[in-house]
Amino acid sequence: MNLNAPKHPWNRLMVAVRNGVPDRDTAAPYGFAARIAALAMAQERKVASLCERFAFRALGAACALALLSVVANYSSLGSALAFADDDLVEDDPVAVLLDT
Repeated sequence: MNLNAPKHPWNRLMVAVRNGVPDRDTAAPYGFAARIAALAMAQERKVASLCERFAFRALGAACALALLSVVANYSSLGSALAFADDDLVEDDPVAVLLDT
C-alpha cells in the first residue's frame, strides 16, 4: 500500500484540506456568551455529597474554635513571648541533668 500515490484516498484528502478555504464564520453569534452564562446560572446546583453540604459550616465552626482558643490562651501566649533565652535554659531537662 503506497501512501504517496496520487490516487490514494488519504493523499487526495490531504490535498483537499490544503486547498480548502474555510467559508464559514468562526465568530460566536451575538449574545452567545450572555445566553450561556444565563443558562449556567439558571440551573439548580445539585449537592454532590453530605460533606459538601456542611463543609462551609464546618469551616466556620473550626475558625470560631481556633479564634476562641487563641483568645482563651492569650495571657499565657503573651507571657511566653516575654521570656528571655536565659529563662528557657532553666526549664530545659537536658540542661538540668547535665548541670550546665
